Amino acid sequence: MREFIVEADGGSRGNPGPAGYGSVVIDAATGETLVERAEYIGVATNNVAEYRGLLAGLRAAHELDPSAAVRVRMDSKLVVEQMTGRWKIKHPAMKPLAAEAARVFPPGQVSYEWIPREQNKHADRLANEAMDAGKRGEQWDAGASRAALEASSGVAAAPERPGRAASAAAEPSGRAASAVPEPSGPPGDAVAGAAKAREALGRRRASATDHASPASPASLASPASPGAKADDDQRAARTVATPPAEQPSVGWSSAPDLGAPATFVLLRHGETPLTPEKRFSGSGGTDPSLSAVGREQAERVAAALARRGTIQHIVASPLARTRETAGAVAARLGLEVTVDDGLRETDFGAWEGLTFGEVRERHPEDLDAWLADPEAEPTGGGESFAATATRIAATRDKLVAAYAGRTVLLVTHVTPIKTLVRLALGAPPESLFRMELSAASLSVVAYYADGNASVRLLNDTSHLRP
Repeated sequence: MREFIVEADGGSRGNPGPAGYGSVVIDAATGETLVERAEYIGVATNNVAEYRGLLAGLRAAHELDPSAAVRVRMDSKLVVEQMTGRWKIKHPAMKPLAAEAARVFPPGQVSYEWIPREQNKHADRLANEAMDAGKRGEQWDAGASRAALEASSGVAAAPERPGRAASAAAEPSGRAASAVPEPSGPPGDAVAGAAKAREALGRRRASATDHASPASPASLASPASPGAKADDDQRAARTVATPPAEQPSVGWSSAPDLGAPATFVLLRHGETPLTPEKRFSGSGGTDPSLSAVGREQAERVAAALARRGTIQHIVASPLARTRETAGAVAARLGLEVTVDDGLRETDFGAWEGLTFGEVRERHPEDLDAWLADPEAEPTGGGESFAATATRIAATRDKLVAAYAGRTVLLVTHVTPIKTLVRLALGAPPESLFRMELSAASLSVVAYYADGNASVRLLNDTSHLRP
């Protein structure tokens, strides 16, 4: 029985970001390189790129001899441990890739071995060549790769075995689609000014290492995790892993091999005529459109997000102000907008269109109850904050599953954004009254594969300044 060694690797410049993989099939008896495969796969995470590299290598080995024994060598501990069954696969984007890899050869013909990165340089080089080609708007070419290697080393590279193409296998990259509607929240300043302080906020489960200051726009674009493979030289090769004692955590109790989180960039819609007057504007009112100021804010935030360049999907509330804001961003980024009703604004019942003072004058007892109890509803059968939180949590879970490892812009309202931040922090309901959220502001929450989350940014309006 023949024996092959498959060495595979993958990388992403941004995690998620422009990604590629490389695979090598080697004759175990002679050490001869039989097949090289590489491909630029567009925007993906490191782990997805690594799995795509594994798949390409296994398929290339299968084309050579489906009866051969295969020894897979990779520097991704995550892939090796998951494919051997020692670690569970929780990430929804990796489950189908792992299942595909397991079906290429019959059970028992493939074994897995973790190797240090230094021993996986061949596949690593191919992955970087594929990413470099993608940056130029091209796909990886085997002949160009061998020519470049010969030029840099002065030694002729081994030719591909006759009859075996070295070009990359075309593998479709799956992208989940989903939607996020945004309900507009209560006028934060008015509510915050009237709300009484209650007990301390309690425990927060956000990781300090994942918080970013508003002065750091990169925090919106490229979620950094210890497993990330970042540019570090002219070829944008990946960085060497930090020693365990110094390695930062990924979220609360998260391991580095959990990979990139689902990152939600939360954008509150631009101003409407009701916004500067701080009137309640939820999902049960007149559904106002953006004002002239709001449209300008939408254009400014669209330009800022275009400069950052990492938004992969846009999901918006069904209300007019959010769809209009999302449309401005989508036009600039060349993306489509998906609408999801789950993130609509709270319905403020009879308070819609009123200021806080007007509600205090007309419905004082109802307002006091609402400020004191998240189960209390606004006058006239509006939606309680408790009911809103249940709806938002269910929508969050759906979107996290759909966009695992992706960066998604959610164009929504005050209450949904504050609720997502509150839930990520593990803070009590009264914390909603203690957050400020300006029109057209950006906030960021990252959700990890172990179910935990971290807040990276809240109420950034730097992009609105001239």
